Amino acid sequence: MIDELQQAQALYDILIEFAVAYSFQIVGGLFILFVGWWLAGKIGNVVENLMIGRNIDITLSRFTGGACKILILALVVIIALGNIGISVTPLIAAIGAVGLGAGLAIQGMLANYAAGFTIIITRPFVLGDTIQVRGVSGVVDKVMLPYTILIDEDNVQIQIPNKLIVGEILHNSAEQMLIELEVGVAYHSDVNQVTALIENAIAKVDGVDSTKKPAVGVDNFGDSSINFGVRVWALTTRHYEVRYALNNAIFAALKNDSIEIPFPQREVKMR
Repeated sequence: MIDELQQAQALYDILIEFAVAYSFQIVGGLFILFVGWWLAGKIGNVVENLMIGRNIDITLSRFTGGACKILILALVVIIALGNIGISVTPLIAAIGAVGLGAGLAIQGMLANYAAGFTIIITRPFVLGDTIQVRGVSGVVDKVMLPYTILIDEDNVQIQIPNKLIVGEILHNSAEQMLIELEVGVAYHSDVNQVTALIENAIAKVDGVDSTKKPAVGVDNFGDSSINFGVRVWALTTRHYEVRYALNNAIFAALKNDSIEIPFPQREVKMR
């Protein structure tokens, strides 16, 4: 019992001595840390807002603001540790060694981050653009370092790892998407009349981009019909809505003018 009391007293004396000797350094280090944390957040927000105010891409603005915040925080931590009396040189060396080992273990994840950094710097697309890559298309909603999020017309979020975007064939059609249709009419139909009917039907459909003239013409000659091709542009978020409305309007226009849409025909000979 006496030994335990002596050990407790010795521990108490050590704590008191440490508090007396290093209390000001600890308080100073904590003060530097809190002030630096607040200052880093303020500077990061100022940089981000300044870039956005100069009409710089929002994704690049956010990345730059976040990078400034992290850099300032790292400097503050080093200063705070130095104020307490802790040498940061062995700590930096240990972090470097751990980082090397972790990097070898998570090469796939690092590839996504490197690709994300490339996308943010080169900006092959920005928020609101419609892109198609690896058979997936949608409107760009967020560009993060590890992945990019697209939203399709059904409001479904599609998350694509950035390493699957960089180096691939990328289609970027800004805010719109091309709608391609095909309709067949009988061979005895007047081509000019059918073309005019389709163009008039397109003009009545809400959602078709009026700044780009629709392309309407004979696409190919089928076994039973002359096949007309239709190419128009519409907002990606209304792609299928406009597509269905176009089909309905074109069918109604042809039917009202008694333009025949023939059924597929096959000739069978019995021997």
